[in-house]
Amino acid sequence: MKASSAGLEMRAAVLSRLDAPLDIVSGIRLTSPGRGQVLVKLAYSGVCHSQLMEARGQRGADPYLPHLLGHEGTGKVVEVGEGVTKVKSDDLVILGWIKGAGLDGGGARYQCDCMTQPINGGGVTTFNEYALVSENRIVPLPDGVPLDIGVLFGCALPTGAGILTNDLRPPPGSSVAIFGLGGIGLSALMATLLFDCSLVIAVDVSAEKLDLARAFGATHVIDASLTDPVAMIRTLTDGRGADFAVEASGQARVIEQAFESVRRGGGTCVFASHPGQGERISIDPYELICGKQIRGSWGGSSHPDRDTPIFAALYRDGRLPLERLLSKRYPLGSINEALSDLEAKRVARPLIEIDTTLG
Repeated sequence: MKASSAGLEMRAAVLSRLDAPLDIVSGIRLTSPGRGQVLVKLAYSGVCHSQLMEARGQRGADPYLPHLLGHEGTGKVVEVGEGVTKVKSDDLVILGWIKGAGLDGGGARYQCDCMTQPINGGGVTTFNEYALVSENRIVPLPDGVPLDIGVLFGCALPTGAGILTNDLRPPPGSSVAIFGLGGIGLSALMATLLFDCSLVIAVDVSAEKLDLARAFGATHVIDASLTDPVAMIRTLTDGRGADFAVEASGQARVIEQAFESVRRGGGTCVFASHPGQGERISIDPYELICGKQIRGSWGGSSHPDRDTPIFAALYRDGRLPLERLLSKRYPLGSINEALSDLEAKRVARPLIEIDTTLG
């Protein structure tokens, strides 16, 4: 539908209460996009640890219930609102949480007879058949990037690979340790292949993910359930510690380990995910005086309109084997199974199939 969304309804996964399964709700009514908004029919969605934290109530009180979830996806533009110039009807697009160029259309709200109050949508959601998305949360899908692979360009790839390409840019001969091999960690690991690193050390508790890390170019892997990763990294670096550590598990203790693992005199730890509400990390301030550094990264310091074409070219050239990240696919109705599998570390990046006929 190009001209109007009048009468259009959708099915979506709704977070109605914390630490409970998402509700699969039908009959949610759509409206035409307002100024700065784009109506998109979703093809695929990824599932990120951030949505798991929201659903499990690990971000504290949630004033926006009930609301939709998901912040990386792909789809086709149905209709554009006033002022939108970045895309047009029938364009294939990537949806992501990192703001880029274009208007900010504000938060979307939906109505459904099954709910006594509106369903909040925010600037972008993807656990739904359609989405009203702000123009600044979408980019055109690059040529040669399939719709399913394009999902990773919405969060996992710009965050994980962006830490390497934008935040760290390791010099030749650097040693890099990656803690946590979910979608972000594996994207960071793949990005080390773009640099001339001497050591690439992957740390996780999943044997399957560590095997995948070897295939992605890790020179060494450490099963943190069997071995002290900090001690092993020191052994592998002749007692110095790694030049860089990327922490992507979202656990406070692992952030501490990543910081402990880098060398004095300039070693840098960057973390992209975060622990649950109220958790804190503890580090020895003397290590900071000795020249270690630690900092967070907001989406890999990525700019979607700048970085998406760069990552797409690397994918087309075979330098980013992104298809290996998508380990299991689920229909939208099985979103709770996907969240449980992610929580149990059975998958790296679940892929939700919404409408595979698009494109």
